[in-house]
Amino acid sequence: MASWRKVYPQVAVERRLVPSRIRPALIDTSRQAQLIVAAARGRGGFTGLLLGSVSQALLHHAHWPVAVVRGKE
Repeated sequence: MASWRKVYPQVAVERRLVPSRIRPALIDTSRQAQLIVAAARGRGGFTGLLLGSVSQALLHHAHWPVAVVRGKE
């Protein structure tokens, strides 16, 4: 994240440690965010066709827009 903060210093990023299961924690946190960014690992047999359970849950239940991104191959 440090390298991206240098490129986009105007974008506020908050890091939190939340003692909860990941899906409910992210969905609840989405109430206070302007955008939720989730990484897709693409480890399934149909890489590029399916999203993981966390990404799916966010897309269906988040309270603000969600961007699901993949890293470089």
